[in-house]
Amino acid sequence: MTYRWARKALRGFWASRRAGLRADSGMSTVEYALGLLTAAGVAALFYGVMTSGSVSGALQAMVTKALDAPF
Repeated sequence: MTYRWARKALRGFWASRRAGLRADSGMSTVEYALGLLTAAGVAALFYGVMTSGSVSGALQAMVTKALDAPF
């Protein structure tokens, strides 16, 4: 009889632990934070590339060529 009670108590204990592991409350905040940091990192990298001398010169030459094109 004691074993039945202990087995039932342990079964309930492990069931609650498994349910707690499956719950993902709070994960959305972390996911949003990581997405925001990633987007900020990509934006900073893109800004650095676009403001570099060679890329800026190439873009300026492309715009000048497009504006000077005959119609």
